[in-house]
Amino acid sequence: MAAFLGALKKLSICLILWLNTLPFLQGGSDYYEFKYPFIKRASSFWASSSSFSSSNTDEASYDYIIVGGGTAGCPLAATLSQNFSVLVLERGGVPFSNVNVSFLSNFHIALADTSPTSASQPFVSTDGVINARARVLGGGTCINAGFYTRANSGFIRRVGWDERLVNESYPWVEKQIIHQPKLAQWQGAFKDSLLDVGVSPYNGFTYDHIHGTKVGGTLFDRFGRRHTAAELLASANPKMLTVLVYATVQKVLFDQTGRRPMAMGVIFKDENGNQHQAFLTNNRRSEVILSCGAIGTPQMLMLSGIGPKAELNKLNISMVLRNEFVGKGMADNPMNSVFVPTNRPVEQSLIQTVGITKMGVYIESSSGFGQSQDSIRCHHGILSAEIGQLSTIPPKQRTPEAIQAFIKRKRDLPHEAFKGGFILEKIARPISTGHLNLVNTNIDDNPSVTFNYFHHPHDLQRCVNGIRMAAKVIQSKHFTNFTSSAKTL
Repeated sequence: MAAFLGALKKLSICLILWLNTLPFLQGGSDYYEFKYPFIKRASSFWASSSSFSSSNTDEASYDYIIVGGGTAGCPLAATLSQNFSVLVLERGGVPFSNVNVSFLSNFHIALADTSPTSASQPFVSTDGVINARARVLGGGTCINAGFYTRANSGFIRRVGWDERLVNESYPWVEKQIIHQPKLAQWQGAFKDSLLDVGVSPYNGFTYDHIHGTKVGGTLFDRFGRRHTAAELLASANPKMLTVLVYATVQKVLFDQTGRRPMAMGVIFKDENGNQHQAFLTNNRRSEVILSCGAIGTPQMLMLSGIGPKAELNKLNISMVLRNEFVGKGMADNPMNSVFVPTNRPVEQSLIQTVGITKMGVYIESSSGFGQSQDSIRCHHGILSAEIGQLSTIPPKQRTPEAIQAFIKRKRDLPHEAFKGGFILEKIARPISTGHLNLVNTNIDDNPSVTFNYFHHPHDLQRCVNGIRMAAKVIQSKHFTNFTSSAKTL
């Protein structure tokens, strides 16, 4: 009888868990519309926002308009809505109904899906490095590797933030979407290997960014389900917030009658291609806030008439404010990886353990994303779980045609070639910088970006040091069980 009751209890728990995930599997609309009633499609703009209006116009107006509902836009909207009316305009859809976003096992598929409505917009810099731009509510937290750590205290001081206020803000995020990972076997071996090669001390599980080896937080819960910045909107005041998805802002509108141009609203198009305008209230503190990412924000500024004179003239964009610094100083943390073939399949894991070295290099690892036929047919961009960034093709030769040829050839490789994991090294705070230029006036198209990876000799030297350390990690005795009788590529 006791055994029967125990089995019944387990069955009930499994049924509850299945029911909890059912909305995700069946589209998720009922789930998010119940929990986030303020999230609407852009085409519903007038009906959903008519409650907010200024005293001198019949058109909807807001204290704050946030362009980009990503990693920054969502928490910003949630906190501002406690005291102000807020409109968030996100060009992508919701993450809740997208199984490629929601589950760790589909991480690589999300990056490989380059269809026009996917959460991941393909992007290749002029340096030839494949990357992805988030195109979904929740931004980069929907397509990244899910690793969470607090900022380096030195960084906070350098940018001039209030360190006390920053530290008080972390728990608000951590309590809602961050989890302690269940350490995968591969990640455990990686942790021991880091300590073997001198990345010490071992700091255990911690959110703090400190030198040594640590296990950090993750956006994935114990069921392998991703929790994104979009869930932070649950803390918003629903009566003061409107979030429009599939709302692509085309430009910021300015009042130029005064001594200085002042943002007054935005023009955006909905999922049907129809244009709308949204305006700020007549409040001196009201603002249009651009949180479109490192690429989308300078692109939006220039399309709105703020940027270098030559850049605006090139595309006949009327100048609102000349600023030669827009689009300059573009930097990206270069990442290099070493694929480690294994003698057997290994469980899937993303970034859980990290080595924070004193030489300005991070060492990380992932495993197990190359074992299905679906995976082999994909290219996985910035965090490929197979053979890296088209490593046999020089960056300048990575044309769209070359990339397609690579994907086609990859299908012919033996299945065994994809078993294994990656050791990754990344440079912290690169000195090398580049620039962003507009290609056209279509906000849907990627601008041209050059990062000038390793242009500064110090960045190149750190890269060499990081690769050498990654090689030592692989040679550690703790990886022997995975790599014996397998060859390192």
